[in-house]
Amino acid sequence: MYAVIESGSKQYRVEVGTELEVELIDAEPGQTITLDRVLLVADGETAAIGRPIVDGATVSAEVLGRERGEKLIVFKYRPKARRRVKKGHRQNRTVLRVADIVFGGKSAAESVRKAATAAKTERQRLEEAAARQAAEDAALAAKLAKAAEPASDGGTAKKGKARADTSAKTSSDDGPKTRGNVRAKAKAPAATSVRRGSRKSDSEAKAESARGTGAPTPGKARSKSGDATEHETPKRGSRTKKDD
Repeated sequence: MYAVIESGSKQYRVEVGTELEVELIDAEPGQTITLDRVLLVADGETAAIGRPIVDGATVSAEVLGRERGEKLIVFKYRPKARRRVKKGHRQNRTVLRVADIVFGGKSAAESVRKAATAAKTERQRLEEAAARQAAEDAALAAKLAKAAEPASDGGTAKKGKARADTSAKTSSDDGPKTRGNVRAKAKAPAATSVRRGSRKSDSEAKAESARGTGAPTPGKARSKSGDATEHETPKRGSRTKKDD
């Protein structure tokens, strides 16, 4: 619901809770005044227009205080007469807050109060429902946690036992194999040394037999052939210009 009021020869559109500045009214701050000059009242789709005012319609307002409006400059002059006048003015105003609009036995403030109460009740109902749902969720989570604890402990114990069994089995299986490998590695260098020694002895035996029979060794044959080539191909001296 809203209304159009007249104060100080000016019109204002007001609702419940509206704050406005009107021309100076003889009232102290904190007082409640009644504005009788109501030109229009509208509530939803219905409206009442005054001629000039609406009968039975009143607007009550609370006086918040007094203020001064913006500064106005008044300047007067007369041409060709050396006359200049400059003045400043700030209008005194009264600040009002609309408390209620009454028309046809219906109060706008009461309607606003009921709507606020209904909204508050609805909000409280939603908050209570949310709290109830949160409590149920917490109880269900605790129940699931309790049910999951034994299963998790049993699974952990089984995993630990399986790991212990596998580690023991691995250690028992790896023991003999490791010792056998160590022994095989220890024997390998001895066999290699024996084989090398046998090869060396065979080569020495062959060399001795060749020397005893007088057969030329490959090295001697090469040296003899090399000497023969040196005797057959004499060195050629370098000739100079005088010899020619």
